[in-house]
Amino acid sequence: MLYEGVILFGIVFVAGYLFSTLTQQRNGLTHHNLLMAWIGFVLAVYFVYFWTHGGQTLPMKTWRLKVVDARGAPVSITRAIARYVFAWLWFLPPLALHPLLKLSVPATLVVTAVWIVLWATAVWLDPARQFLHDRLAGTRIVGVVPPAA
Repeated sequence: MLYEGVILFGIVFVAGYLFSTLTQQRNGLTHHNLLMAWIGFVLAVYFVYFWTHGGQTLPMKTWRLKVVDARGAPVSITRAIARYVFAWLWFLPPLALHPLLKLSVPATLVVTAVWIVLWATAVWLDPARQFLHDRLAGTRIVGVVPPAA
């Protein structure tokens, strides 16, 4: 996730710069909801493209991991979109509590960290050791065996 985050930082930076330039945004609060939707769309395009074209993002290639459907076939666009949407369950539920319960930022960070740890450890409850978002989307992560030298 850390390596993917480094790549995503660059993608989000460029997408945000393009948005700000094209909309002549002078204040961070101007069009901020539209900016968030744009960033979400750009990230969806990034992940869906790579998951449907080879099943791997650059960090996944480095770690020799690949996304396939439940039968081991390449992921369809519909499944890739579903996986992207369900993957937001890693972050959105605890972040939604921030305005609902009027939590402070430090409290929200703690709740989010606890949620992510719980979400990650839930993989041990699945017989196939899959994350819930993969189970819901009908996808799975498999290891890629490097070709013999």
